[in-house]
Amino acid sequence: MTAPPAVRVVVVDDHPLFRQGIGALIRDSPETELAGQGASGEEAVALCAQLEPDVVVMDVHMPGLGGVEATRQILRARPQTAVVMLTMMDEDDSVFAAMRAGARGYVLKGSQPAEILRAVVAVASGQAIFGRDVAERMAGYFAEAGQAGAARPFGQLTTREREILELMAAGAANGAIAGRLGLTEKTIRNNVSSIFVKLGVSDRAAAVARARDAGIRPPPLSSRTARVFHPASPVLPLTRSPSG
Repeated sequence: MTAPPAVRVVVVDDHPLFRQGIGALIRDSPETELAGQGASGEEAVALCAQLEPDVVVMDVHMPGLGGVEATRQILRARPQTAVVMLTMMDEDDSVFAAMRAGARGYVLKGSQPAEILRAVVAVASGQAIFGRDVAERMAGYFAEAGQAGAARPFGQLTTREREILELMAAGAANGAIAGRLGLTEKTIRNNVSSIFVKLGVSDRAAAVARARDAGIRPPPLSSRTARVFHPASPVLPLTRSPSG
């Protein structure tokens, strides 16, 4: 069996020693490839436009363009890129803001190397990494957004996410959805992961159940649109490393 291609990663942190350490970790793992390194949000945006990485591992707090705005700009230009934030504390307001901007998760700077690699590989496959504090705040935020759009079920979803949810409810797998919408399967996985977070569910079956309970009517599928479910990508919990 052919091994999957290595996950291409850009590392951005304004502290040289930490940036070099994460870069070495990414470079030495057979699952990942170090595509580039930067020291600011501006460099992160430029590197992503130039190198088109699968994942960006980026510090939340940097001089100039911070991690939150850099995340927003990166995903606006290249939504299939997954962003993992680096932070000292999991209750950091900036981490929560970055999640709202589209980051797929975060890791604590004191995490074990294996945890950092796990987060990178997980978000590259469309999963999400959240700790309890941020996950609870995310749920509250999207619940409020849903109340604001109560006239239409799941008002917190973007138009694209709603379209994907409707196709999921019809039984379409990610590959079939990608073909129907003219998108890459990786883009669909990222959108599905975002849907899980916004709906407060951990798998595909729960998202579909919520959609059907809300009265969302799936569009008709042609015989070419597969009714094959792929195993759902779970929202993975963040594991704290033992404090030393």
